[in-house]
Amino acid sequence: MELATILRDAARAEALPRFRRLDASMVHTKTSAIDLVTEADVATEEVIKTRIAQWMPQALFVGEESVAADPALLEALADADLAVVVDPIDGTANYAAGLPLFATMAALVSKGETIAGIIYDPMGDDWVMAEKGAGAWLRRPNGEAVRLHVAEKLPMAEMVGTASVAFMPEASRGKVLSNFTKVRMVANYRVAGHEYRTFASGHTQFVCFNKLMPWDHLAGVLISQEAGAYAARLDGSPYLPSHVDGGLLVAIDRDSWDELRREVFAF
Repeated sequence: MELATILRDAARAEALPRFRRLDASMVHTKTSAIDLVTEADVATEEVIKTRIAQWMPQALFVGEESVAADPALLEALADADLAVVVDPIDGTANYAAGLPLFATMAALVSKGETIAGIIYDPMGDDWVMAEKGAGAWLRRPNGEAVRLHVAEKLPMAEMVGTASVAFMPEASRGKVLSNFTKVRMVANYRVAGHEYRTFASGHTQFVCFNKLMPWDHLAGVLISQEAGAYAARLDGSPYLPSHVDGGLLVAIDRDSWDELRREVFAF
């Protein structure tokens, strides 16, 4: 629980006091108008980085904002004996807009394999977490723990899921959007952490993304798999910490994955 405590402490110290108190000078664009960074992102990551260095000094630290400053960190992830991958505020666009739907996330990676993942919700003050082989759990500060399982299988026409088309190939977006009519509902919360939490808690049948930065997906994919899900890149290959493209589809089981890939995410 040490990593969980670090995420909670950092979010409560840096992210929550600034929530709905940002002015224009505290919000900046990175690669595009929808790719934002705030002073809260930077400050939260700095607290986490400092605490990780004290707790686990041998680990490579790969934070979203650290990689923005030093892209070589991302290249080192694949071969690291031990790494901690952190998103200080997942859903920065929501956070900057004053929407209470954002998360603080971390994953432990050992020799190219994700071995643990945590998604902390600062607003709800709880964690969804998993260690490889030990199941997925919702945990609260009072010690309460609830085992998580993915939803029951449904016909495709009744499935509900989340997906972002923002980073899909432009030529494919229209086709994918049209294919959404084949399922019951598709939402986009603009925060991968909560989309994974919702999925692993049994409330949706699938999640799909095209851009695969590790701080956005490592924790959520492991949590989903430990809750019983099937996850793979769109070409069917396993998703690994070194992947930054190739798309990603996570579904409640392999049959649902195959059907969704064939009928909905066909690009």
